[in-house]
Amino acid sequence: MILRLGLPKGRMEAGVHAAFRQAGVTVRPGARGYRPDVSLPETEAKLLKPQNVVEMLAAGSRDAGFAGADWVAELQVDLVELLDTELDQVQIVAAAPGALPERRVVVASEYERLARSWIAARGLAAHFVRSYGATEVFPPEDADVIIDNTATGSTLEANGLRVVDVLMHSSTRLYANARALEDAARRRRIEDLVLLLRSVLDARRRVMLEVNASAECLDAVVAALPAMRRATVAPLFGNNGYAVKAAVPRDALPLVIPAVKAAGGTDLVVSRLAQIVP
Repeated sequence: MILRLGLPKGRMEAGVHAAFRQAGVTVRPGARGYRPDVSLPETEAKLLKPQNVVEMLAAGSRDAGFAGADWVAELQVDLVELLDTELDQVQIVAAAPGALPERRVVVASEYERLARSWIAARGLAAHFVRSYGATEVFPPEDADVIIDNTATGSTLEANGLRVVDVLMHSSTRLYANARALEDAARRRRIEDLVLLLRSVLDARRRVMLEVNASAECLDAVVAALPAMRRATVAPLFGNNGYAVKAAVPRDALPLVIPAVKAAGGTDLVVSRLAQIVP
């Protein structure tokens, strides 16, 4: 049974490949450039634009694949979302040089369905223009407002545009064709892939904190550690105190390290994690 995987080409490509590498899976260019070799058993991969990944999943020619939530919403296809990688986070926004004029407005976007839905929800009298990239250059001469994706807003700002509405948030996500999940063997392969990638994403959010503690301060040190379940405690050589370690949220370190030190912990070491499987 071959698992047919759709990998994104373009902006999402580097992040997805890095997650695979961290999970111990290599993605190497194949003899044909758009068909990379993936070091997963019985897996056939193809590099596609995210929009095409969505279409191929809907058609059933791919079993699972990566795409942005924006294109799933735009193409209005019924897919099963398996994992939000939280990579390549963007907002789909309406942006304009100023306030929208009272007259009939021109709206430019690559996202036709999302744009038309926004126009209808706003009750605007509008003419839609389909763009094919570089949508931000349309205003003010060729459009009054655009619907586009933005990560930082810097491109919009550089073109004299300000956000007037946020339509949705998007990121790189792993989707599956619902029919592929009905096959027990295929479903198991897809679930194994989700497990591998989730272990990488969870590890990126945490670090391993190791600290020594005397018997007198052990309880206080353990209490200061926000472990996944409970901290691991082992006696030091010669029973001269304890070694304590826990996988703690990375963004909690500015509070956790001073708290552990104040509780009596010594010799703190913080190290990166590659994968976490609960």
